[in-house]
Amino acid sequence: MISTTSPSTDVSQLHLNTTLDSCALKYDEFVIPTTVPYCNWTWDDVLCWPPTPAGKAIRQPCPSGHGIDTSKFAERRCSAEGRWEGRPGTTPTPLGWTNYTPCYSPEVIQLFRKLYSGTGGNDEADIKIDIAERTRTLEIVGFSLSLIALIISLVIFCRFRSLRNNRTRIHKNLFVAMVIQVIIRLTLYIDQAIIRSGSKGYGNESSRHGIDNTPYLCEASYILLEYARTCMFMWMFIEGLYLHNVVTVTVFQGRFPHTLYAMVGWGGPVALTAIWAVTTAQYVGQQKCWWGYNLTPYYWILEGPRLAVVLLNFIFLLNIIRVLIVKLRQSHTSDVEQVRKAVRAAVVLVPLLGITNLLNMTEAPLDRTALEFALWSYVTHFLTSFQGFFIALLYCFLNGEVRIALMKSLSVYLSIRGHHDWPVRRPSMFSAAYGTAPETEGPNAVDLKRNNNTRTNSKNWITFCFRVQKDPSQPAPEPAPPETSV
Repeated sequence: MISTTSPSTDVSQLHLNTTLDSCALKYDEFVIPTTVPYCNWTWDDVLCWPPTPAGKAIRQPCPSGHGIDTSKFAERRCSAEGRWEGRPGTTPTPLGWTNYTPCYSPEVIQLFRKLYSGTGGNDEADIKIDIAERTRTLEIVGFSLSLIALIISLVIFCRFRSLRNNRTRIHKNLFVAMVIQVIIRLTLYIDQAIIRSGSKGYGNESSRHGIDNTPYLCEASYILLEYARTCMFMWMFIEGLYLHNVVTVTVFQGRFPHTLYAMVGWGGPVALTAIWAVTTAQYVGQQKCWWGYNLTPYYWILEGPRLAVVLLNFIFLLNIIRVLIVKLRQSHTSDVEQVRKAVRAAVVLVPLLGITNLLNMTEAPLDRTALEFALWSYVTHFLTSFQGFFIALLYCFLNGEVRIALMKSLSVYLSIRGHHDWPVRRPSMFSAAYGTAPETEGPNAVDLKRNNNTRTNSKNWITFCFRVQKDPSQPAPEPAPPETSV
C-alpha cells in the first residue's frame, strides 16, 4: 500500500501555525475519560483529528486536492495502548500516520508506485519531480515562441492575396487549432505557476483561487484544450492526406473539398471530445479538476484517433519519399543527391505531419533512472512545445513565396517613399516543394492592387482570410508536386 502523509505541499509556517492553533482551540476543553486509554488530538499538516479511544479507527472526508476524490475517506487508527499507529513496516512516531491511500484514484496510486519504486528511493523521486518542474519552464518558453510565430504566420497568410490557395488554407486552419491549444496551455501553466509561487508565502495551493481551484472553469478549460489538441491532429491528417494525393495521385485535380475537410478538422473532434468528457465526468467523480484524467483508460477515446492519425501520416510520409526517390532516379540524379533530398523531405515533413507527437504518447518512464527520465522529459517536451515554432518557421518564414511577397511589399513601401533600388531576393530552397504563390499574377501587382483598391475592415477579416474559392471552374493555382528538391 502506498500513501502520503500530505497531499498538499508548500505549506507555509504561518498557515501551519494558524491551523494548528485552531485545532488546539477546538479540542482545548475536551476532557479525556480516565476509564479507557485515549489517543490525543493531533494535526497531521492536513486534517485535524479528535481524541480517539484506544483500539478504534476514525475516518474523515478526504481533503480537496489534485487527484483526490473528496467523496472518500482518510483514516487513522489508535492502538490498544492509546498511541496513534504508524505506517506499517515503519517505526511509529508520536504524531502517528494518516492513511490517505483511499483518497486517490487507482491511476494516481499506480503513478506514485512507479515514481517511488526506483533504486534511488525518495531521493531519486525528488530529482524526478525537480526535472518535471524544470521542463514546465521549458514548455512555457516553447509555447510562447510558438504562439508568437503562429500568429505572425497567420497574419502573413491572410495579408497577402498572392499566398491564398488551397494548400495555405489548410495551413491556416492547422495554425488556428495550434494557437487555441497554445493559448489554453499557457493560461493554465502560468496560472499554476502563480498559485504555486504565492502558496509559499500565503498558505497552501487549495487556499488560493485560480483556474485549478475554480469548479467548472477548470474542467471546461481542459475540455477545450483536448478539443483543440484533437483538431490539431485532424488538420495534420488533412495536411498529410492532401499532400499525399497531390504528390502521388495524378487525377487529384477536382474541386477542393473544403466543406468535407472542415467537418473532419473541426466537427469530428466535437463528437470525440463530447464522448470523452461525458465518460470522464462519470468516472472521476468528485476529483478536483479531473486531475490525472490522462492516466485513465477513457483517455484513449481521444488518444486512439490521434495515434491513428500519426501512424497514417507516417505511412503517407513513406510513400511520398518513395515517389520522390522514383522521380529523382528518373531524372538521373546521383545516389548521394537522392539520399540527401529524401532526407531533407523527411525532415521538412515530420513536424507538419505530427510524427514527433509519438514520443509524447509514450508512457513517462517514472520507474527508470533519473537520467533516463530527464532525457525523455526534456526531448519530449521540447518537441511538443516548440512544434508550432518549427512548423511556422518551415512553412512560412523559410518559404520562398512568402519571402518574395514580404520583400515585394517592403519594396513597394520603400518605393513610395523614394527608395527605388531595393532588391528582391530569389526564392529559397523550400519554394520548389511548397510554393504557395499562384503563378498567374506576381505578388507585387497583387499587393499594389490590394493597397489601392481594397480596405478590409476588422468585421470581415476572418471571412477574408478563410473564404473559399467561389468559382470551382477556376481554382487557385496549386504548387506542383516536389520533383527534384524539397
